Formats: sequence, structure tokens, C-alpha cells
Amino acid sequence: MLSAEELERYARHIVLRDVGGPGQAALKGARVLVVGAGGLGAPVLMYLAAAGIGTLDIVDDDIVTLSNLQRQVIHATPDIGARKADSAASRILALNPNVRVVQHRVRLDGSNALALIGGCDLVLDGSDNFATRYLVSDACYLAKKPLITAALGQFDGSLTTIRAHERNAAGEPNPTYRCLFPEPPPAGTVPSCEEAGVMGALAGMLGSMMALEAIREIVGFGEGLVGRLVMIDARAMRFETLRYSRDPQNPLNGDAPTITDLSRHL
Repeated sequence: MLSAEELERYARHIVLRDVGGPGQAALKGARVLVVGAGGLGAPVLMYLAAAGIGTLDIVDDDIVTLSNLQRQVIHATPDIGARKADSAASRILALNPNVRVVQHRVRLDGSNALALIGGCDLVLDGSDNFATRYLVSDACYLAKKPLITAALGQFDGSLTTIRAHERNAAGEPNPTYRCLFPEPPPAGTVPSCEEAGVMGALAGMLGSMMALEAIREIVGFGEGLVGRLVMIDARAMRFETLRYSRDPQNPLNGDAPTITDLSRHL
């Protein structure tokens, strides 16, 4: 049930025909895990908190630095030196005290991923490295949880939704992250954010899109991004969508799967 205060707080959602009271109640009942409270996680957490997600789990073991503030808008100058998970939780509760925030001041790895992911309804991956993206994707498949994953470049970004543990309307298994990206790029070929730089406003745009896709997944309106990769070119302000399907050779849910646990991530 929504309280009188919540009815007023979420009034602009509730009057939307595709959301309404039942949709807002679904958001309140949802538990969402966000990997990373950085460039992508910052807008994700702010918009999901504002939308009324009942419980937000934050996984981040990093601290706030001055160079983060150009794009990680959930943190502020007085937060420098603080744990990102704590700084983000403080900002979330200031925005919406109805949200329950659970901080995990740890780095996601093969030993804790299933436990952290298993208790949530939906996972959003805003990490900045391929090792974590593959780990989160594999763990979500094994835990049977939907995943929204995005990647950010200097002036480009991409976003997709993974429900590899389910089948499509034709009864075929949905694709995995490994169907889209079978192998990570060779070490050293993709520069880090620190090395190459990143446009701060682009992180805000892509993170907001992740939050919108999460709300859509929970409420159930429109067409999701399963089997579709949205690509953003910020230099040309161009959006393109690539369709992809399951690769029978992929090691996760292919015809002869070889990944049955997270031992390769230990």
C-alpha cells in the first residue's frame, strides 16, 4: 500500500496510464542491486530512488576522489575521502527517505557475487571493466536474475538487457552477454577512464537510460532491450540499435555449456 505522502510524492508517475498505482506499488516492492556508485551508478541510483524503488543495494568498495565529481553527481565535494557506498546512501536518503538502502562496501568477485545478486529482483551493472561485466553476467544467469548492463567510452556508450535464463516468445533461449561479446578485448587495447577521459554528461545520459529501462522492467510497459543493444554516439548525437541473438556456441547457455559456476572468476 502507498501512504498519503507516497501518493503525493509519486503523483506524476501514478497519473501515467502505463504506471498507475499498481506500477508504483511494484516499484515500492522491488529490490534492485546496483554494481558501482560511479559515473553510471550515480544517475541510476538517484533516479531509481526518486522513482520509489523499495530497496536499493549498492556494491562499491571505492572512495570518493576529486576527479570523480566531474560525472559522479551523487557525490559532492564534502564527500571526498568517504566511501562511495556511504556517500551515495546519504544522498539517496536525503532525496527519498522511503527507500531502504543496503551498502555493500566490498568488491564484487566470484566468492560473493551469487550471495549479493541472489537476494535482489534486478541487477544493474555500471562497472568500468570487462572482468566485472562478465562476472555479473555469469552470476545473473546462474542466479536467474535479469540484468541491465551498460558501458561508457569517451564519447560513446551502449546499453542492453540480459534475461538469458528465460526464453523468448518463440520458445528459444534468450542471448547472454557472451553472445554479444564472446571474448574481452586483449589487455591494454581499451584505455581506462583515467587514461582516456570521459564526457561527464554522457555518463548522466546513459545512467538515466539504465534507470528508465529498470523502471520499465519492473512495471512492465513497452518493449525492453532483450536482444537489442542501444549504441550512443555523443559526437554526432546519434542513437542506433543492433539486434543480436543467442550464440549456440556460447559457454553459458549454449548447446554445450561449460560455465556452471563462478570458479573461473575466483
